[in-house]
Amino acid sequence: MENTLIYDLDLHFEHKQWERELEFWKDELKTFKNRLSELIGRYEDQKVLAKLEHYQNEFILHEGVINDLKETIEEHESNMAEHSKVGEEALDVSLVEKHVKFRKKMEAQRQIYAELKKDFFEFLTEYWT
Repeated sequence: MENTLIYDLDLHFEHKQWERELEFWKDELKTFKNRLSELIGRYEDQKVLAKLEHYQNEFILHEGVINDLKETIEEHESNMAEHSKVGEEALDVSLVEKHVKFRKKMEAQRQIYAELKKDFFEFLTEYWT
């Protein structure tokens, strides 16, 4: 990677993709929370209520992760803007390495979120009657 020239425009494009994805996740989480609210009033069984609380906590945690990811993207965008102000359209190796690490973090988070959704839908199938 040390001989490769990476332009901030290329990374900016990926940032925008990630931001849209994160916004979609936030919207989905709102819908999932609404489902939880509907179910809370239907059940008194402690086992079911414990599962509802588990998902509520997971959704809250995931919202925090989304916010952290968005903040990291904003910081990187700000850093790229500073480079651009001084006429540097290509980023140094350390910034590109951070971007690549963040890409891996996004990929991991996609898997975590997909598993959470899968589990939640299985739960809904079991108790949403």
